[in-house]
Amino acid sequence: MTTPTLRPEPKRLFIKTYGCQMNVYDSERMRDVLRPLGYQPVDGPETADLVVLNTCHIREKATEKVYSELGQIKKMKEASGGKMTIAVAGCVAQAEGAEIMRRQPAVDLVLGPQAYHKLPEMVARASRATGDRLETEFETLEKFDALPKQREADGPAAFLSVQEGCDKFCTFCVVPYTRGAELSRPVDDIVVEARSLAAQGVRDISLLGQNVNAWHGAAPKLEGGGEWGLGQLARHLSKIGGIDRIRYTTSHPRDMDDDLIAAHGEVPELMPFLHLPVQSGSDRILKAMNRGHTAEHYLDIMRRMRDARPDMALASDFIVGFPGESDQDFEDTMNLVREVGYAIAYSFKYSPRPGTPAADMFSHVPEEVKDERLQRLQTLLKQQQTEFNASKVGETLPVLVTGKGKMEGQAHGRSPWMQAVHFDAPESLVGQIVDVKIVGSTMSSLTGEYAHVVEAA
Repeated sequence: MTTPTLRPEPKRLFIKTYGCQMNVYDSERMRDVLRPLGYQPVDGPETADLVVLNTCHIREKATEKVYSELGQIKKMKEASGGKMTIAVAGCVAQAEGAEIMRRQPAVDLVLGPQAYHKLPEMVARASRATGDRLETEFETLEKFDALPKQREADGPAAFLSVQEGCDKFCTFCVVPYTRGAELSRPVDDIVVEARSLAAQGVRDISLLGQNVNAWHGAAPKLEGGGEWGLGQLARHLSKIGGIDRIRYTTSHPRDMDDDLIAAHGEVPELMPFLHLPVQSGSDRILKAMNRGHTAEHYLDIMRRMRDARPDMALASDFIVGFPGESDQDFEDTMNLVREVGYAIAYSFKYSPRPGTPAADMFSHVPEEVKDERLQRLQTLLKQQQTEFNASKVGETLPVLVTGKGKMEGQAHGRSPWMQAVHFDAPESLVGQIVDVKIVGSTMSSLTGEYAHVVEAA
């Protein structure tokens, strides 16, 4: 009589992701590397065997939220009899690794953005109560080489990391210190991952990088060799069967070259949506930020993008109240916003990040002035976003169905311009691109009526 093989109970994994799309991608890859160990995702931390907080260090409040969250998770660990493993990953881990261990002894593991491929090894060591608990060295190439070549897609849209790190050293930003120097993934590795996603039904790919348009790589020999920029990479990826939509984020004005702009007019799969942070409309403040571009340079890019693709929608980031910002500097920002006209934008009050040059600058703007300026800017940006969405009412748009909506019988999708679209349709349409007539809009979404499936090209 053969003794049946007993399979171990699945282990429960909860990952909470803070901040940018790069962190969302990193969290997906953490799940990939932990899956062979038997870890299955759960919806909450209460019953998890392993809790990972994938953190963001861009703003001070985000950092404090992590410590607050750790306090709650510590109580859950105590309730589990100490069986729960707690890991802190991401940029806060990179910048404050030793401080995390000091402030919250319940944390078992700390690992930076370039070390999460080591998570299975670190979890195994922690379970044996041996080995290092802190891993924050920069090893970007090693990380990409160590990741599984195949990914498990989670729906018809996916992120694909092509570039990491930053060499720009904006005076307000911690990214160069937490993510390291700029590094581009090889073309062949990107193509392998993209094909794997397409084979699983992914139709919308967002290429990710801290400065994604700084990506460059050696062209495949079959394509004639030489070096490619992001525009050529987009052209190459558009040839993969099943990939109907290509996006990229986040870009820097200094890396927006002629070829990438031209690609928007030549590659139908390259979506008419560009997120290009400007941060300020004042040349004086842009210089203090070490942005390396002027307001006019930025506006020229906007004009050329719309010449190449007239239906281009634009997005940006703004920092209000940077040290030394005068009333006129702020008015320059407001004037730039009025001239560009944004489909969506993100705006924040300046907050000093320890270790950055701006934190030691004089002439910090009073909080009440920051508050008033931010309110004025956000009012204008919300008005523009509302008007942009309203401009789509009456049009029939190709919408990629990404899942069920909140209401019974409702579907959720995204337009070419990244707008959320809600409409009544069967769940069987998930993963398809369908025509939807837009009948209503709000500042944050569109409402439509399902027309028919768009035939694949």
